[in-house]
Amino acid sequence: MCYKHLTIEERYHIQAYKKAGYKNNMIAKDLGFSESTISRELKRNSSSQTKSYSANNANKVSITRRKYASKKSNLKMDTKLKNIIEKYIIEDWSPEQISNRLNEDNIMDISYVRIYQFVEQDKQKGGDLYTHLRFHHTGHRRAKYGAKHKGRIKGRVSISQRPTVVDDKIRVGDWEIDTIIGLGKKGAITTIVERVTSLVKISIPTTKKAIDIENETIRIMTPLKDKIYTITSDNGLEFANHKNISNNLEYEHYFCHPYSSWERGLNEYTNGLIRQYIPKGTSFENITPEYITMIEDRLNNRPRKALNWKTPNEVFYGQKMAA
Repeated sequence: MCYKHLTIEERYHIQAYKKAGYKNNMIAKDLGFSESTISRELKRNSSSQTKSYSANNANKVSITRRKYASKKSNLKMDTKLKNIIEKYIIEDWSPEQISNRLNEDNIMDISYVRIYQFVEQDKQKGGDLYTHLRFHHTGHRRAKYGAKHKGRIKGRVSISQRPTVVDDKIRVGDWEIDTIIGLGKKGAITTIVERVTSLVKISIPTTKKAIDIENETIRIMTPLKDKIYTITSDNGLEFANHKNISNNLEYEHYFCHPYSSWERGLNEYTNGLIRQYIPKGTSFENITPEYITMIEDRLNNRPRKALNWKTPNEVFYGQKMAA
């Protein structure tokens, strides 16, 4: 069984369930995880002093642990670890499966990207480990792509430089941005979610070109211009015009570390909610602005357990929704 890194939203659900007196097996069943995953999460990320579980603190501790362990693993991939990785690769395990299994067995917290790099280095030395990757023409190139092309986004500022107040989630106005891609990789919908209130803004379908993402982001966020401190995105080239957007809306833009989707966990979770209305494999050709507005209204007016059963609109705007 592979270990799955929990998102911040999932951790808030765990926090709420524990406060309500749920047992671990009940939490696991409701959230769709194994009981061992819930037990491990509570054991590793609860306060050592109070024994209580805080989703926000747990997320920060988890991210810090992964960064530190990943840094250690990058520096200390000794012969023993290399032999273990080689053994699994020869058995046709994917780097992601190896990464999670090593974490599960408490051997090493090493990122799957680092394993791809190890395989690439082996190939450059004449090795054949890469031939055991299921998609060896795609997988190892993906690891190379991040190092080669991430610099193409000019003025890119890493999330590591983002103010700590954003992680603390004590103010409204820090956002995460992403895109949902349509059938055949045609069309893109921009989604932007506020980290504290879960309020989401959704664009109409456009292309994935940076200029279209720029225009739609400015259009949907201009009415909220005074409630934007930061926006965090991944390293996709669709966000190459981030400077134009941030200059227009007057905020600071930050980029996640490569292949670190958990750093935009709420956005990932919110995109999953949107998929209820726009399933994967859906063509965007017939999606109207009215349909987008309907989805946005449904999500922003839906009570959330993480918000003590208030809606994103109620928390963001500080108003009680009419009955």
